Amino acid sequence: MASNRQANKSGPDSDQLAKGALSLRDSVIMGVAGVAPAYTIAASTAALTAAVGLGAPASLLYCGIAMFGIVWAFHFLGAAGASAGASYTWVRNSLHPILGYVAGWSMIVSALIFLVAGTIPAGSLAVGLVSQSLANNVPVVGAVGVVVFILMIAAVGAGVTITARLQIFLTSIELVLLVVFAALMLAHGSRANGFRWSWLSPAIFHGPSGFFAGALVAAFYYWGWDVTANLSEETVKPTHNPGLGALIGVALVFSIFEIFTIGTNIVLTSGEIHANAADVLGVLGQIVWPGIGGKTIVVAVVLSTVATLETSIIQVSRTLYAMGRDGTLPKSLGQINRISRTPLRATIIVGTVPLALFFGALFLGSVGTILQDAIDAVGLQIAVYYSLAGFAVVFSYRKSLFSSPRLFIFAGLWPLLGAVFMVVMFAATLPHLNLTTQVVGMGALLVGTVPAAIAWGHQRHDLSAPILENKAVPETD
Repeated sequence: MASNRQANKSGPDSDQLAKGALSLRDSVIMGVAGVAPAYTIAASTAALTAAVGLGAPASLLYCGIAMFGIVWAFHFLGAAGASAGASYTWVRNSLHPILGYVAGWSMIVSALIFLVAGTIPAGSLAVGLVSQSLANNVPVVGAVGVVVFILMIAAVGAGVTITARLQIFLTSIELVLLVVFAALMLAHGSRANGFRWSWLSPAIFHGPSGFFAGALVAAFYYWGWDVTANLSEETVKPTHNPGLGALIGVALVFSIFEIFTIGTNIVLTSGEIHANAADVLGVLGQIVWPGIGGKTIVVAVVLSTVATLETSIIQVSRTLYAMGRDGTLPKSLGQINRISRTPLRATIIVGTVPLALFFGALFLGSVGTILQDAIDAVGLQIAVYYSLAGFAVVFSYRKSLFSSPRLFIFAGLWPLLGAVFMVVMFAATLPHLNLTTQVVGMGALLVGTVPAAIAWGHQRHDLSAPILENKAVPETD
């Protein structure tokens, strides 16, 4: 069990993260929980449909292919050296410290934006299980959302073993419910549209602008699996299991997303999707299983939302910890609590900032509007740090890429294509986003230049960081 593998708190490593606390199973669960398939489908289907219509399955297919390139990049970068900072550390060591900072900061920003936006539907969905009339009541939704968020902060602060046990419980129930409703949905048959293979064709986008508009939302669908890398220092076989767990997790959610997106096209009209932007799965559940049974899919969404809030907190706290440990951010962030073996101070900060922003977000507009803007803003941040990781692995393994077809494809070509995809998606979609999304997405990145300049001023001597060389080829079984 994970608890038996956790290191002795009073031992010589008591000022470090809990080494070996997580298994490969835990990494897979964390990867799935980070993506949060039920929450993502419920919150993002309307945005994806608005962008590409019936081409949603195609968007997820082609973005998924590119995303697997980034997953492979994380796998091979992790094989060269496990780090709680993940993309921040790898990009810093293989490309440049400033680029590493940008990767870390964009990861932090993406998660903080999501923690604000994700807390709102968490409160709304939880309240809706009890009373639909109160689900749009701002004070009630806000209060419940804050309670859920604080509980997740407490769970993460209590230690990674407790976090893993909670994730196994939440995600297992979520996956069982999703499988049940996937079967019911496909068995229901055509209601809105008959299945067409053109839904998977690139021709359905009618040009590059439509393709990349869908890709930005699809990137948000897949985002979150990299929490396995942030937990690598706390995982058994830290240079192998986190990367393998991410690969298995993304393969699982890819299958779930394609089934549900195709099923949604078959069962729901575009009007029904847009009219229920924040509750697509709730409507879908009532169609394929009317009555109380149909409401159980909402339980999956609530559990999924809680699970992904927790993994987002983990990602930010571990990244802040790694940046504090390196001195890129205040050293105090790099301290470990000797009892819980977690970066408790970083975790508390992760809880404070989103709560302050959360109350302002409640009064900015409807849940659907907030989610749409948040999804696009997060998509921009994802493109930044995922692309940097893709370029980093190619540079790190540059001397041995041609030594075997396996390395050439999985540590070179595929990650490079994934990185280029992210860069082009960023450039192609940014001019077409609304002002709020541009300000939040780009403004948050620009804010990061202030601490970056300070860090650069204090560490001018460290601008030539050692290059990550591929010391060992990771296992892939």
